[in-house]
Amino acid sequence: MFLPSEPIGSIPRPPDLIARVSNGNGLDSELDRHYDAATIDTIRRFEETGSPVITDGEQRKYHNFWTYAVEGLPGTSPDGFRIPFSDGHIRRMPRLVRGPFRYMRYADEYLEFALKHAHVPVKQPVISPSALSLMYPEKEIPGYSREEFIHDLLDEHVKEVRRCLERGAHNVQIDFTEARFAVKIDPTGELLHSFIDLNNLALSRFSPEERRRIGVHTCPGGDVDSTHSGDIDYAALLPSLFELNVGALYIAMAGEKDPLRALRIIRKHRKPNQHVFIGVVAPIDPRVESPEVVLDRIVQAAEYIPADRLGTTDDCGFSPFSDDLSTSRDKAFEKIRARVVGTTLASELITSG
Repeated sequence: MFLPSEPIGSIPRPPDLIARVSNGNGLDSELDRHYDAATIDTIRRFEETGSPVITDGEQRKYHNFWTYAVEGLPGTSPDGFRIPFSDGHIRRMPRLVRGPFRYMRYADEYLEFALKHAHVPVKQPVISPSALSLMYPEKEIPGYSREEFIHDLLDEHVKEVRRCLERGAHNVQIDFTEARFAVKIDPTGELLHSFIDLNNLALSRFSPEERRRIGVHTCPGGDVDSTHSGDIDYAALLPSLFELNVGALYIAMAGEKDPLRALRIIRKHRKPNQHVFIGVVAPIDPRVESPEVVLDRIVQAAEYIPADRLGTTDDCGFSPFSDDLSTSRDKAFEKIRARVVGTTLASELITSG
């Protein structure tokens, strides 16, 4: 039995690409060529690690994994929802000031390019409806109700996921990083459950077979070697996470202070048909994990999750926000290689046992 192993998504962009994006204001006529080169190089280096499933490293996603779909959307303002991180820096979402809500681009356009250059299966990360729901302000927009917004939001999300599945994605991963942050904002859990209900509304539009190719990723956020909700008890999130009607959950674990406690909760709440991918390398940890450390983490997880429902992943993307230079491309691929080799060692051990 060989355990499946997949990345989460982003890889640090080349420094020259970051500089061009930040200095070009979208007017650099050479930018597309540099995006293409960065994506092709990312795919090549991903495949060299031996990772059985890869992504395009989210090289072309406009600025970040969160708002790529709505960058440039008319009727928005930059002073939207605030995301404070533990080191004091803040990221912001755009705020919707008028309707209608529409995606400006869909992730299948990134997938289409990646599939032309990849020799192994490619997964496609997309942002969750619950994350984008934070664009709607507390005060209702005149002439465009929250109900109308949610209707349009769900339509756009479902359209994006379906296009990725039809285009040939190995699977589609819905990024739900705001889940743990929701508990930080609202310790009662009401906000978290509203997010889960919203995401399940979208998932209900897919067939059981399609949902087997859809997964959800959760983590405490990772940006410039800090998190937005790493101080929040996993126990307040994990039981609710398994209410999502998906085939796979990608759960950050390598950076957790008490992974055994989290694994016990997973064992208790995991649905029989759900595959759990445990994070075995931590992108914001400056140390590169050895394959042996990865092996130990997998063996520990296998005591709580059946081997035929266990997989491995990275805790988070390595550069969810495109201007993050805290981790180099070289280090990211070293960590990925450690994940792959450690997973192979664990697979051999489980098979021989």
